[in-house]
Amino acid sequence: MLANYHTHTVRCNHAIGTEREYIEEAIKNGFKILGFSDHTPQPYPEDFYSRIRMKMSEVEDYTSTLVKLREEYKNDIQILIGYEVEYTHEYFDKLIEYLRQYPLDYIIQGQHFAPNEIDGFYSGSETTDEAKVKEYVDLTIEGMQTGLFSYLAHPDLMNYVGPDKVYQHHMKRIVQASIDLDIPLEINMQGFFLNRNYPSDRFFSIASAMGARFVIGCDAHHPEDVMQPWQMDGLMEFLERNNIEFGDNVIELRPVK
Repeated sequence: MLANYHTHTVRCNHAIGTEREYIEEAIKNGFKILGFSDHTPQPYPEDFYSRIRMKMSEVEDYTSTLVKLREEYKNDIQILIGYEVEYTHEYFDKLIEYLRQYPLDYIIQGQHFAPNEIDGFYSGSETTDEAKVKEYVDLTIEGMQTGLFSYLAHPDLMNYVGPDKVYQHHMKRIVQASIDLDIPLEINMQGFFLNRNYPSDRFFSIASAMGARFVIGCDAHHPEDVMQPWQMDGLMEFLERNNIEFGDNVIELRPVK
């Protein structure tokens, strides 16, 4: 695996380590491309504080830090500047307009909330409510249809524990959209390592059978998370069980125009 596009920084308030430490670990483990995609800030009202993402005021430092390191390490590894972005109706257009002012190589879609962090629900919490699944899937697909996202991070984050036929019906809609729009679906290594509800066999067995494209994301929140799949206990078996081949993990990135 030569590329990882899912790397965080301390600015998201739940990661540790310096950017340099992530880069050094990536080089040590054989990566040739390292994309930073920290949780994007959001142009929220001033009276709302998010504990899981950087502030709008930190974008300049995030960018300038990575621009300097990209130049310093240019002979050793390619450094890319990106974000993990929530698609929302209320804030997305304003956010993208703001981010375009700075050097930006790509964004990945990471839907944690529906309809947004302030007014909605966290999709990783257990639920038997089909209406929440539908809302999450509808919003995710709408974001995919913007054409701005290079891939969909943890596409199976939605933690629905109701009837399997309901789960399959809605998750197949995400998979079909990924196929129609040629957007890879991420196998999330951090979720696997932490034994979360994702990545799940029930989702990736469906996605694989339908012929979706995949990308592996370290979702690194610690420097040592930037590792190869075979370095994580059980992950290779998960990939083989679901007929997923990862190759060099290099994908074509979509410009944020």
